[in-house]
Parts: sequence; C-alpha cells; structure tokens
Amino acid sequence: MQNKFFSTDKLSDSVTRIHGMGGELCYLIEGNERALLIDGLTGVGSLKAFVRELTELPVMMAATHGHIDHVGAAWEYGEVFINPDDIALMYTPHHSEPAGRLGFASAPSFTGEPKRTVPTLADVPAPRPVKTYPIYEGDIFDLGGIQIEVIQVPGHTQGTVVFLDRAARVVYSGDACNANTLLCLPGSTTIEEYKESLLHFKTFQKDFDVMYGGHGAAAVPNTIIDDGIAMCERILAGTDESVETPAIDGGTAFLGSARGTNYFPVCGGLCNIMYAKDMIHKRPHPVIKDAPNLYR
Repeated sequence: MQNKFFSTDKLSDSVTRIHGMGGELCYLIEGNERALLIDGLTGVGSLKAFVRELTELPVMMAATHGHIDHVGAAWEYGEVFINPDDIALMYTPHHSEPAGRLGFASAPSFTGEPKRTVPTLADVPAPRPVKTYPIYEGDIFDLGGIQIEVIQVPGHTQGTVVFLDRAARVVYSGDACNANTLLCLPGSTTIEEYKESLLHFKTFQKDFDVMYGGHGAAAVPNTIIDDGIAMCERILAGTDESVETPAIDGGTAFLGSARGTNYFPVCGGLCNIMYAKDMIHKRPHPVIKDAPNLYR
C-alpha cells in the first residue's frame, strides 16, 4: 500500500513496515486487541490517517528516541510513549519545527525511495503539547497475543530504547546500532557510556536473531552488537582509523572506520560510529534547555 507520502511492505502477518519520504522507517505491530506504532517518521503527510487505513485496532505510538525522523507523528497523535531522557530533546526546535521536518523529508536520501510528491509546509502538522508516557527497561506492551519488551540502550541519544519481540526473535532498534551510529549529536552519550550500553544490550543477544532499524531495509544480524563493542574499544584505545568527516551540525566529527562502497566499515563488521573527540570518555551531560514554551 502507498500514497504520495508513504509506502509499506510486510515483514510478517502482524508487522507492517512503513517508509517515509526521507528514507526513514517505522513499524506497525498488530496484536489481537491493539496495535503498536514504533516510531513516527518525520511528520510530513498524515501518518495517523495512513495507519488508520492499515488497521482498525486502537493504536499506541512509542518512540525509540526523540529525533526529528522518529517522533513526527507524535504531534498528530497527541501522545507518545518515550523514555523521559528524550522528552526535552523531542521538543527542541530542531526536532519539532515544521520547516526542519519538511527539509528532512525533501532532501535526497540514499536509503529512500523516489519521491512521489513535492511536499509543502501545508503537509506538515504543527507541533503541539504532547502527552508523554514514560517507558523504561523491562516495560511490556501487551498487544494481545504479542508482547513487546523495552530495552534501554543509551548512546545515539540518552533516552534511546529498542523494542524486543521475544516470540518472533526480532528487535526494532531505531538508530541504536547501525552502519552509521551517530554519537556526535546534542543528547548523545560518550563512547565510554555507549560501550556500557552495548554490553548490557548483549545480555539480550540470545533472545533475538535480527534487528530492523530506522534506516535501511535489510534485517541486521544480532552480531552487530559485538561489532559495536569492538568499535568502541578501538576508539577508546585510540587505535581506530579516526577518519575526519563533516558532522551533522556542520562541525567536524570522526568515523571509527572509513566507509566501503557498501557503506559498511572497511575494517570489517557492520557497525560504524561517528563521534566527537570531546565525547569519548565520560563527562557530565549538558542540559537541553532550548525546548519551546509549549514544553515549559
């Protein structure tokens, strides 16, 4: 199914993956009694209306983290399950204002499909106060016949979580660990803290086989956790390639390994990390203060 903003493919009878205009992905999981929408794309076009075409079940939205390309539909639903450490991040102008969301969806994406429309600001729901329900490690979404468990994996953001379906042996991971794991953004943790998160995530490795993330359609094997730990260790030891690269915010960042033609690190494995030199070892986290008045 598709319209000019979104398209879908089926991962199983109960899981529909939804593709946004910027190459971002979210997941609709349908149980016998209710449905869970994991992430909300960028909020260009009405994802809420599109999801209503996919299921008659009542829908809850939960976010892996508070970034622009994952919480867009929260402004439509008016409520979202999210880890409290990312609530302020979600409300910052960069991640909430319509112009930025429109820019994200309009930009070319190497993981995205050809665009079927030219969106305008009229297609972007305005931000508004959102009722936020806190989620923590071990929380369970019982959908009726399907249970989805929350695991906290701080790194990409301090409030990053992933969602585990033990019966299906699948994790829905957002941006927690991938071939371009960004740890150089406001709200990211240090490399040292991220390694600790991955070591914790590894304790669940026996419970799932693959991860589906927020970008890139391929299922990723659970061994990417080991690759991420190894990359953290190289960065901490100063033995990574430390490839200078433009940061997302326009500054300078470093990649643990150069990228190969397939985008994966040339050093091997599946996980690469983009980081800042002053965010390697633990330090106090800055408080995010530029949330607009609708949050305060």
